Formats: sequence, C-alpha cells, structure tokens
Amino acid sequence: MPISLSFLNSLSGYEPTLAKALSLTPEAFAYDTFQSLSDEHHLSIAVGYPVKQYDGVTISMVIFQPKKDLSFYSKQLLHPDELPFFVPRKEQTTISIDGKLLVPAICYESLQPEHAREAAALGADVYVASVAKSANGVIRANAHYPAMAKAHGMFVLMANCVGKADNFIGAGQSAVWNQEGKLLLQANATQEALLILDTATGDVNMLDGAFLSP
Repeated sequence: MPISLSFLNSLSGYEPTLAKALSLTPEAFAYDTFQSLSDEHHLSIAVGYPVKQYDGVTISMVIFQPKKDLSFYSKQLLHPDELPFFVPRKEQTTISIDGKLLVPAICYESLQPEHAREAAALGADVYVASVAKSANGVIRANAHYPAMAKAHGMFVLMANCVGKADNFIGAGQSAVWNQEGKLLLQANATQEALLILDTATGDVNMLDGAFLSP
C-alpha cells in the first residue's frame, strides 16, 4: 500500500534574504491547518519553512503526523552561500509510517554522498529530498539520486520547486527512483504535480497540479 505522506516544498519559497522576516518559531505551528488535515485524513505531511531558533534561522521541514506531536527536521549541511542567512543543525530526524522508515534531506545536503550513506545506515526505506534546483542542478540530481538509490537499496524521491526562487528559476522535474536506481516517474520542468508512490509494488502515479486546485 502507499505510504500516507504528503511532501510539500517550501511554503515560503527558497528566499534566503527574506527568510529571517518570514521565519516562525516552532510554537507557531502547533495548531496549524496542516495538523487538522493530518488528523482528519490520517495523512503525514512534511512542509518546508524557515524556522526561528534561539541561535538563528534554520532551513526546516515541519512534520505533521496524525495524533502525534509536531516534529521538525532542519538542514545539517549548508551550502556556503547559505551561511550568512541560516544556521545548521546536527540531528537527523526520521519518519516512521506503516512500517517504513523515511529519512528527509534538504537540497544541497541531499547531493552529498555522506548524507545518503548516513540515511542508509539508519535503515532508510525511502530517502526524501526537498530541493530548490535550477536546470543545471536538476542535471546533477538526475545523475546523483539514482546512484544513491542503487548503492543503498532505497527509494529516492525528489521534490523540486517550479518558477522563480531567489535569483534563479526552479526547474521542477520532481521524480521517484526505485531501489535499483531506475527512474519510475518524473514531472516536467514547469509542472506542479503530486507523485504517488506505492512502496509495496513500486508503482508510481502522478496527479497534475491543475487537478489539485480548489
């Protein structure tokens, strides 16, 4: 059966120069609409957002799970360009759903082999990368992620943004690779879409963003 997880790219977009002004404290998410949706539909939801910590702003995923306390994953390996705006964290959060272990990664760190190795060492069934990549970045991602999937025997999911982000254009092409490194499905460069992976069968389906709008 599919893992019941909805994985959303950053709600604020990738905007380092605006992150401090846009950031929210962890407590601000406690009674969020996403938690209500999670509880109602028995759906885990991971949402990207800059989070205000005691020592600075982190690039974070806010993780909502049905009837569970809120949790966070914050980027550990920052790109040098991000250091003026963000602070790193040292802890790797994992997400357990229906007997499967998901390990999240955020952009630059997901392209560092050591991060995928650590995810595999934790027993990851699915490695989930939230990224903000231009066309050149997606070219690198399309080579790196299948290699990591095959090397570590885990599904790899990439969720990329589309449209303007910081000083570049997000090139989309969100995708899923199986444990052998085979590309199962990929959106196009401008498409907002929902990719649905059945971890038991390896089947992937896609809903175009147009069908998701109210």
